Amino acid sequence: CASTVSCPLPRRSRTRLSQPMPHAGTYRALADLVLVTHAAFVAFIVVGWLLIVIGGGCGWRWIRNPWFRALHLAGIALVAVQGWLGMVCPLTRLEMSLRERAGDATYQNTFIAHWLQQWLYYDAPPWVFVTGYTLFGLAVAGSWWWFRPRPFRKRA
Repeated sequence: CASTVSCPLPRRSRTRLSQPMPHAGTYRALADLVLVTHAAFVAFIVVGWLLIVIGGGCGWRWIRNPWFRALHLAGIALVAVQGWLGMVCPLTRLEMSLRERAGDATYQNTFIAHWLQQWLYYDAPPWVFVTGYTLFGLAVAGSWWWFRPRPFRKRA
């Protein structure tokens, strides 16, 4: 569209992704920061659960920290609920928006689906990931019974 007054397309649709946007490096760096944050969140959920299970068997006291356990359970609950509702993770949406503003290519799937496909060449329908999130969430919830966290302390 040559004219912005009568153009029916949204403003972002009129920009050419092949041309770098002003401040493309900043958008790209921010997108990479969101990607690293997202990967750290996934690692916290997955590695955290593994450490809870291993630490429960080895008698590690720190795995019973109620703040760690509540945050861990809330994290996987958020992921599972987003999956049930068919929502794309806000971190994925933010990363893709920043990449689009930088003029980079974006991906269509969820963060985990995209990277599993990249790393393992595994492609699955969305219900497989929702089921996986749900089962993992149940495993995290089950760890509350297998390896009970300490109770929260009341402040004096």
